[in-house]
Amino acid sequence: MSDEALLLDLERPVRPVIMGVVNVTPDSFSDGGRWFDPAQAIAHAHGLVAAGASIVDVGGESTRPGAQRPDEAEELRRVVPVVAALAADGLTVSVDTMRASVARAAVEAGAAIINDVSAGLADTEMLPLVAQCQLPYVAMHWRGHSTDMYGPAQYRDVVTEVLDELQQRVVDLLGAGVPPENIILDPGLGFAKTAEHNWAIMRDLERFVATGQRVLLGSSRKTFLGRVGRTPERRRPPAERDTATAVTSLYGAMAGCWAVRVHDVTSTMDAFDVWEAMGSPTEVADE
Repeated sequence: MSDEALLLDLERPVRPVIMGVVNVTPDSFSDGGRWFDPAQAIAHAHGLVAAGASIVDVGGESTRPGAQRPDEAEELRRVVPVVAALAADGLTVSVDTMRASVARAAVEAGAAIINDVSAGLADTEMLPLVAQCQLPYVAMHWRGHSTDMYGPAQYRDVVTEVLDELQQRVVDLLGAGVPPENIILDPGLGFAKTAEHNWAIMRDLERFVATGQRVLLGSSRKTFLGRVGRTPERRRPPAERDTATAVTSLYGAMAGCWAVRVHDVTSTMDAFDVWEAMGSPTEVADE
């Protein structure tokens, strides 16, 4: 293959938005409560933006398998002060919640995006709120709470069924008065899905992008990435899955995803930078 042909094959993808994760929970699977203290969470969010994140996603409820939900008052206590402080500092903040009451309080505190892993199925008040707020809304594929994460992981054709269920959420959102341009779809890697289901979705991300809705990919530090090339006794712990996350995030960029949600921004930024350099004749020639 000629150098010219190689450069054509390495045409750069459109760089997605990077959403940095800020878990204000004591029991997150990915960081074990490292950012539970509000001051530490705020500092961490600023670090994510400095590393290249355009959005910081603040969540006060762990969705790891088996996690018990905090009550409404506790989730509000965890989330709202952090959202308010970050919004006051000029950051673009997304609130990660399944509760309409928390979403409303976060929006009043300055959140610009609502990220709901249940796509409105966990709280019947969520869709009317989203329509009222007129803000971007991430609707993730979901089949139930974390207390029974894998029980509903039954599919004949996982990609088709996930797409169909997400399309029904789009219909319901439109019916509630949410404009189509405000609807962002997330295929929900790891939620009611086995590793095999996750890989099938990754391979067919273009089908999600082809819906015409913006797509958010959330592969970061998920269990299925810890299993790659490892025996059960030697699986990577969450903090050692950032390289694998960067690879899947880059794949999402190549598939046309609008955004990727990651815990470690630097590794994903590096992956995007390298790919762009490889695909740019000017940058290659300058070397």
